[in-house]
Amino acid sequence: MRIAILSGGLNAERDVSLRSGRRVAKALRESMPEAEIIEVDLNGEFLDSLGSATGPKSFDVVLPLIHGVIGEDATLRSLLEIKGIPFVGSSAASAARSFDKGVASGLVPKGSAPKFVAFPQSFFREMGAPRILEAVIAGIELPLVVKPISGGSALGVRLCTEAQQVAPALVDAFGYGDRVMLQSAVNGTELAVTVIDIGGEITALPPVEIVPVSEVYDFDARYTAGATEFFVPSRLSSDVIKRVCDYAVTVHKSLDLRDISRTDLIVDSLGAIWFLEVNIAPGMTETSLVPQAIEAAGLSVGGVFAELVAQAVARSS
Repeated sequence: MRIAILSGGLNAERDVSLRSGRRVAKALRESMPEAEIIEVDLNGEFLDSLGSATGPKSFDVVLPLIHGVIGEDATLRSLLEIKGIPFVGSSAASAARSFDKGVASGLVPKGSAPKFVAFPQSFFREMGAPRILEAVIAGIELPLVVKPISGGSALGVRLCTEAQQVAPALVDAFGYGDRVMLQSAVNGTELAVTVIDIGGEITALPPVEIVPVSEVYDFDARYTAGATEFFVPSRLSSDVIKRVCDYAVTVHKSLDLRDISRTDLIVDSLGAIWFLEVNIAPGMTETSLVPQAIEAAGLSVGGVFAELVAQAVARSS
């Protein structure tokens, strides 16, 4: 079976994606030696390497490990569906729903997403920044989080505890996308819950508890060894762990996701669960969360992805 592992991409998460691709390829080759890494770049040649819609396929299945735009929105998955090439992961339609944090927040269980507003840069510019910021800060209240509406790896994400921090945070967030979200900040225990969907059985793996040294789980805290302490499974009570696992499975089903997802959430001091975002092509680097959850469940990265690859092929037959 020839497997194309797509990594790279055209955005700021390219290096993370390349690292994810290398790690999964190494793990997968233990049982599927013909797994091949294909770097996605500006020339678009990777499309030709996958084969045409009517001619023979160069690969039996594709494993997309491109993070952010192209990889986690509907772009790449739509192309693969048009070409008729089986691939691991959620469909293009499901990707479009989950990639937009505003849309996803509206589809998860009611009342579990923090209060937020979202708007494009053009609205912010044309309606007058001071007026908008005053209304948003009054409505959401401080502290609040500014983040691009799409994308990952915490790029462009800032916590604002004072009003004068919001405008610079917006400028930074707009550097990663045309639309932003301003969201009420929630204090509590931050968790990442991986869900795998194999053989019709949707299972949540042990939650990973995230404790960044800097107290902010930003890009550096995610991908710098030693910058964050992880507890797998979480130190929360067994009852809370069961509830967050059930919640992640509900998110997976609500967004009609497939194969694998990772739901990021916060459990506050009262035990309430707050949705942050869901990832359908989560990082697989040495410091990423999904591999930790897989290993804590007594599984292997290579074994899980081998099953997902076989499942994707079977789906197309």
